[in-house]
Amino acid sequence: MARLLLLTVSLACLTGVLADEFSVLRSPSYVTFREGSWPLPGERIPDLTALSMGFSVEEDLSWPGLAVGNLFHRPTATVLLTVRGVDTLPLSKAGVSYPIENAVPFNLDSIADAIRSLFSEDTPVVLQLAPSDERVYMVGKANTVFEDLPITLRQLRSRLFQENSILKSLPFNSLSKTNEVDLLFFSELQVLHDISALLSRHKHLARDHSPDVYSLELAGLEEIGKHYGEDSQQFRDASRILAESLEKFADEMFHVYGGNAVVEAVTVRSFETPLVRKTRSILEAKQTNAPENLYNLAYQYNFNYAVVFNIILWLMIGLAIAVIVISYNLWNMDPGYDSIIYRMTNQKIRMD
Repeated sequence: MARLLLLTVSLACLTGVLADEFSVLRSPSYVTFREGSWPLPGERIPDLTALSMGFSVEEDLSWPGLAVGNLFHRPTATVLLTVRGVDTLPLSKAGVSYPIENAVPFNLDSIADAIRSLFSEDTPVVLQLAPSDERVYMVGKANTVFEDLPITLRQLRSRLFQENSILKSLPFNSLSKTNEVDLLFFSELQVLHDISALLSRHKHLARDHSPDVYSLELAGLEEIGKHYGEDSQQFRDASRILAESLEKFADEMFHVYGGNAVVEAVTVRSFETPLVRKTRSILEAKQTNAPENLYNLAYQYNFNYAVVFNIILWLMIGLAIAVIVISYNLWNMDPGYDSIIYRMTNQKIRMD
C-alpha cells in the first residue's frame, strides 16, 4: 500500500512537472515524429526545429521522438506557435504531442541566422512576432510582404473593427468586444488570419527554394486567465476558439506551402526561469527602465571562442618571432658583403 501511494505521488509530481506540451499539428510525410511520451527539454526546442528543417546543431539531441528523415527532401517552412497560459489545448484533430520538461523562454534566432547565411541570395522569409509584447523581427521578403501587419495596440484595434476582420465570423459566446483583454485575444487571432491571407496572395514566397521560418508567440489566453480566472466560462470559450483558430491556421499554412511545411505548437502555462528579459506589454500603461546587466556579469562565450582565440594567439606569436628574427638579421648584417646595394655601388665606383 505504501509503495502504491508513493508511486501515485511520484506520477502526480511528474505530471505536474511535464504538464506543458509540444504538439506537431501538421508535418510532411518525410518528416517523421514517433508516437510516444518522451519528455522534451524546453531549452532544446530550437534544436529540434533546426533538425526537422535539416540544419545541424551544436550539441547532439538524443531524443527519440524525431526519426531520421530523407536527407535530400526537407521542409520549406517551419511554423512554431507558442501559446502561454495553458497546459494543453482541446485540439480536435489527432496529432503527435510530447510533454515539455523544464519550460524556459526560447527563440529561433540561431535558425534565422543560419538561413540568412546560407540563403542570403534567395532572401527567405523570417518572421518572429509577439503581438502582446509588440515584438516583431522580420528578415528577407517578410520586410515587404508583412510591413503592414498590425503590431501596436492602436493598429490591432483599428484592424479588428474593419469590414473584413475576424469579429464578423468568430463566435463570441461569453467574450466581449468592449473589454480590453478580450480585444487583445481577438487581435492575436486577427494576426494569424492576416499572415495566412497575405501568403495566399503572395504564393511565390512559398515556391522558392529557400526555407522560411515563422515564430509566433500568443499571450492573449494567458491574459484572459488572469482577468477572468481559469475556471471561468470566458477562459473555456477562449481556449476552444484558440484551438479551432490554430488548426485552421495550420491547415492554411500547410496548404500554401504545398504540404512541405511543419507546423508546431508549444503550450506553456508559465516559464520556469526568473532570468527572463522583460518586454513591454500593450496592456500596461507605463514601464520602468531597469538596468539590463544588474550584477555586471560577463557575456556568455559561444563555441567558436576557443577556435578564434587559438588562431589569434598563434598568429601573434608567429608574427612576434618573425619580427625578432628579421630584426636580428638586419642588426648583424655586413653592409659591404650582405647587401646587394653596397656591392653594386662599389663596383660602379671602381669602374669610374
